[in-house]
Formats: sequence, structure tokens, C-alpha cells
Amino acid sequence: MSKKRMAVLVAFLFVVSLIAAACGSNNNGSSGNSSPQASANQNPSESPSSSASEPVKEVTLKVGAAAVPHAEILEFIKPKLKEEGVNLEIEVLDDEGQLNPALQEKQIDANYFQHVPYLDSVKDEKGYDFVVTTKVHVEPIGFYSSKLKSKDEIKEGATIGIPNNPSNEYRALVLLQQQGLIKLKDGLTTYEATPKDIIDNPKKLKFVEADSATLPRSLPDLDGAIINTNLVLEAKIDPQSALFREDANSPYANVIVVRSGDENRDEIKKLNAALTTPEVKKFIEDKYGVAVVPAF
Repeated sequence: MSKKRMAVLVAFLFVVSLIAAACGSNNNGSSGNSSPQASANQNPSESPSSSASEPVKEVTLKVGAAAVPHAEILEFIKPKLKEEGVNLEIEVLDDEGQLNPALQEKQIDANYFQHVPYLDSVKDEKGYDFVVTTKVHVEPIGFYSSKLKSKDEIKEGATIGIPNNPSNEYRALVLLQQQGLIKLKDGLTTYEATPKDIIDNPKKLKFVEADSATLPRSLPDLDGAIINTNLVLEAKIDPQSALFREDANSPYANVIVVRSGDENRDEIKKLNAALTTPEVKKFIEDKYGVAVVPAF
């Protein structure tokens, strides 16, 4: 081969190699339509849309409650709260009187067992700085008896059991007054009263002041007792068997209570919203009938 033809061949091969290099550069640039720096910063295991499918960050919310109906209502809303990123833990204590101390000591985030008159009767004495966030339901207290079939059978000198905590004792006596069985003195404005505040007792009724939880078991030894509905349900007593009960206008709605300042926590707001839906109202009405009345 002549030197002239050799030079032409070398030149041709050089041009071809330049063209091939340019094509390779264009292909690499079009694969991601991004700069080399952007590609380096992107985690190869992540797709651009992966963040949109990340689960909601879950927060645990501990609520102390009475067993019935409070804990059962909370169980009903657990799935809804789970969808909203709230893991609801329900703490049922054998002694409901420990639910306020547990809230004070931050063992729980909220409690659900009491009404406002009860809270008002204990918070100043105990120094509780609590806030009510929502009303959920009323449990109309009623008069129950294993011996009597109607109010008219209550005889002179009958022995009646009533709760011994201040707010529920007042509530029981007011119910007896509404039924015309006793009359309380005027001016009782603090939701507190005892049998000493009775000024007229035509049937000379005798009163046994006892811990609320013991009243269902004490019925055989009494002519009757005024019992909170949650205790009636726990004792498997038919709430329809009450000889008389509070009406739906009772001021004793059971409420959600939190420490002051916590009412603005997002998970508390979600709890309040979940407890006051039409679905919860229907659940309460279907499950408990006259024994538990929605307060929202």
C-alpha cells in the first residue's frame, strides 16, 4: 500500500472514532434528562413517586376508661383512628378512682369515665389542672330493686342504697326528689348533698351510703338502690328493669378529660372527632338502648 493511501485510511478511521464518541455522549445524556450531579444525588433504590406512598407516621394515644360502655365505645373507633395515624391504647383500671391520678401523673394521655360535676367535685381538692374536650354520652342513673316491681311498692321505712361520692350522691337524691319521694333544702348549687340535706321524707326512707361499685351486689340486702348505668351493665343487670331513671336532659354527660394544654394536640382532636360521628351515635343507640344516650 502506498504511503498516500495509508494516510487517507488513517484519517478516515480517526473521523469515524470521533463520530462514535459523540453519539455515545448524546445517548447517556438523554437517559435521565438530568445532570450527572442530580443522578448522583438520587438514591437508585427510590423512584420519584416513592414518597407519596409512605405510610402516615403513627402516634400512640393512651386513654384510661371505665370498662362499660366507655372502653367498648373506644374499641369501636380504634380502626378509624388507626387509619388517621393514631394507635389508640385503652387502659381499663379496676379502680376508676385512679384514672384522674393516672392522668395527673402522665401515665395516660386522656381519660373517659367521668362527668363534669364529678370532676368539679374533686379537681380543686386534688389540684388537677384538667380540661374537658368533648361530651360523648349520658348514662341515666336509675332505681333498681330485686324485691320491688314498681315505685308504688316502696314502703315506709324502706332502705335505699345511694352512691357515697359527692356528685353522684347529690344526683341520686335529686332523682328521688323528682319522683316525689323526698325534698331537699334549697340553695344546693355545688352538685353536693347528703341525706342530712333532706328536709322532707314522708316515707321515712333510710339511706345506705356506699361505694358505687358495691351497690349492684348489695341489692338483695336493700329495698332498692340508685345505680350508675355503667355499673348496671357490668353487673349484667337489664337496664330496662329500672323502676325509674333520669331523663335525657341530664347534665351528667361523660366527657373526655386531658391535662391543660393537651387539648390542642392533633391526636386529641382526632379522638374527639372520632367519638362524635353519626356512626358512633348509631353504635351507642343500637348497643345500649335506653341505658346510654349520645350527648352530641
